[in-house]
Amino acid sequence: MATEVKLPRLGQGMESGTIVRWLKAEGDSVKKREPLYELDTDKVTQEVESDLDGILLKILVQEGEVEVGSTIAMIENGDSPSATVDAPAAEAETPAPVAAEDSAASSDGTAAAEPAPTKEAAPVAAVAKTAGGRIKASPLARRIARERGVDLAALAGTGPDGRIVAEDVENAPVGGAAPAAPAAAPEADVEIVTMTGTRRTIARRLTEAWSAPVFQLGVSIDMTEALHLRGQMVERLGEGDVKPTVNDLLTRFVGVALVRHRAINATFSGDEIHRHASAHVGLAVAAPNGLVVPVIRNVDRSSVQEIARARAELVGRARDGKLTRDDMEGGTFTISNLGMFGVEQFVAVLNPPQVAILAVGAVKPTPIVVDGEVDVAPIMYVTLTCDHRAIDGADGAEFLRTLVSIVEQPALAL
Repeated sequence: MATEVKLPRLGQGMESGTIVRWLKAEGDSVKKREPLYELDTDKVTQEVESDLDGILLKILVQEGEVEVGSTIAMIENGDSPSATVDAPAAEAETPAPVAAEDSAASSDGTAAAEPAPTKEAAPVAAVAKTAGGRIKASPLARRIARERGVDLAALAGTGPDGRIVAEDVENAPVGGAAPAAPAAAPEADVEIVTMTGTRRTIARRLTEAWSAPVFQLGVSIDMTEALHLRGQMVERLGEGDVKPTVNDLLTRFVGVALVRHRAINATFSGDEIHRHASAHVGLAVAAPNGLVVPVIRNVDRSSVQEIARARAELVGRARDGKLTRDDMEGGTFTISNLGMFGVEQFVAVLNPPQVAILAVGAVKPTPIVVDGEVDVAPIMYVTLTCDHRAIDGADGAEFLRTLVSIVEQPALAL
């Protein structure tokens, strides 16, 4: 008996996903919990496992954007020969993509030798896009179109049955109008890099973040006591355990400050602001496919060593491309640290729906004045970016004052 494989909902708010590639071919045996295909969502690219044993009878969607709940393949429950018999029926149940058929048809006969006239192609695209007067577009495509001001009625969809998908909107100029002339051929020495799904998601989320009314507050922190504490922790470290970093200490200190200032430990949900009792801190990590922000949970109740272990595991999986959607969800605040690159100070962009993010610079020996005498101390500069819709200047300033006090006197975090 053949069972439909449907696109799962991998997280709250997920409306669609993009199939990147299949890890199994038609006719291959499949085992339960064995990776079946790679899926790109608005948060992460991950492998999706099979829910049952059997034979991959038919792949109905080879790649591209698919709505949650759509049938993407058929699996035969067992190794019976009926798999090859049922395959055509499964294929017939799913309508073939109109755009793909039109493209193939245009390659036959004289049509292949002549450029396709724009005026003749337009009515086909318009009919394919419309069902009962409603434009056929995926939820993700509609959301991107609203954000960018793209008119869906002016686009020709490349998805199944001419449906407009996210890629169609992302490739369209603002306003949805078709380009007046083809783009000029790139220079021979120009490297062309195709944006991955992750990179497109980063671009979309950062564009959304820039629409928020933000302000920044910056302070310098004397890291003398924090560095001394880290040194003591490293000396007492067990064999084979993860060495805590300055960022691990800072994550713990930030967690303590956040639960004392819940206006900063907050997220947007529609027209509501949710202030959280626990601190779940995201760490910005440069992964091969782009910036990702895995979340360490309950840092306000975790030891520095527990945070170090969690950080090492998440960063390792991020760089191997093995993060799951659960690893990326639920953050209430984000830390972005460029100190390891020698950057002394910078401004970080918000990570929606969070209302604040902390940019951390390098620790540098800096002349300071203590009791009228010039001394040199390890100073770190941090910048807090706040969403003014949820946070007032005084809220941000109070949070930073608490954070500075804790970092300079770690006993206050106990």
